Amino acid sequence: MGIIVQKFGGTSVADAQRVRNVAERILYTQSKGHQMVIVVSAPAGKTDELLALAKGVAKKPTAREVDMLLATGEQISIALLAMAINDLGGKAISLTAAQVGIKTDNSHRKAKITEVASTRILTELAKGQVVIVAGFQGVNSQNDITTLGRGGSDTTAVALAAALKADMCEIYTDVDGVYTADPRLVPEAKKLKEISYEEMLEMASLGAKVLHLRAVELGKKYNVPIHVRSSFNENPGTIVRGGELMEQGKIVVGVAHDTKISKLTISKVKDTPGVAAKIFARLAEAGVNVDMIVQGASKEGLADISFTVNKEDAALAHDVATGMMQELSAQTVDRDDHKAKVSIIGTGMITNPGVAAKMFNALAEKGINIEMISTSDINISTVIPEPDVEKAVVTLHNVFELDK
Repeated sequence: MGIIVQKFGGTSVADAQRVRNVAERILYTQSKGHQMVIVVSAPAGKTDELLALAKGVAKKPTAREVDMLLATGEQISIALLAMAINDLGGKAISLTAAQVGIKTDNSHRKAKITEVASTRILTELAKGQVVIVAGFQGVNSQNDITTLGRGGSDTTAVALAAALKADMCEIYTDVDGVYTADPRLVPEAKKLKEISYEEMLEMASLGAKVLHLRAVELGKKYNVPIHVRSSFNENPGTIVRGGELMEQGKIVVGVAHDTKISKLTISKVKDTPGVAAKIFARLAEAGVNVDMIVQGASKEGLADISFTVNKEDAALAHDVATGMMQELSAQTVDRDDHKAKVSIIGTGMITNPGVAAKMFNALAEKGINIEMISTSDINISTVIPEPDVEKAVVTLHNVFELDK
């Protein structure tokens, strides 16, 4: 049998009993003849606890030192899990990203993996060890610790699976698969048996929190099949893969939502070539990732430019835009943190006209105002008032009959 990479999230290792449960599951899978590489997140709540500590001692802690601090959370998990496996009669070794050889770029807090060495892992696997690797972290060209951003342990797992040419990358979490919508909003939501990389990329980027976006990108690039499963039961989950899929006959496969967005509007900007380029270049230089952009119709040579950003970046985006007001001859910069994005996703949209009209009519009938729209071949996204999110998600789930 080949190599299986398994990733366990923070809720899976939240306390001693759960750590032992994970250890038993790993040993059971190993007993079937597989070589096991495990990626673990920090215990649930630990990263937030560490961030609070950092903010308690410094108003603006440097990103390098924050990474140094946050990386300790995963080290707690890998050491405890190795202890549990050894106590149960197995053989395990815990390794940090530096010990494995996970190289990243020099960006702190949002680093990207550039290289994964496999020698140390393969050496330990040959000894019959379960290899437990700290997720979420790497080292840069200066040999400083970096972190990959929220959800980065998923990315670590898929990157290791690609480097090791693993048979499967299993992502264990507190949900048992990818659903047609968030079951907390739509109890009738159905678990998908499988979903394409393209559809999962859209779901992840549009608010579905089951898988980290960069993990799916890596899976697609290196053709790593990803199995999303629950760490609390033995039920089969959702397979994310390429090729022909059983679900591909559906026009829409899911509804995603994101309440962690803010909308900013720069009003009465001169409608001349290069103005938009200047605004978004300045935001990019500040490290602000802009999502949706809409420019209103020009009136008397002036136009309004609206865009959305992650709520965490809203204050910085507002500061950047406000700092450009005189340069742009803008009248105001308005920020609204009470917006949400609701999207429908499906590869069937490519060949089926009328999907957008059906979506917009359904929202209009429920009195939900659409403020911004963006589309791709396989998704349609809208920005709406945050209080209307649940009503919008339920409405779209029903109108596209995703419960069937």
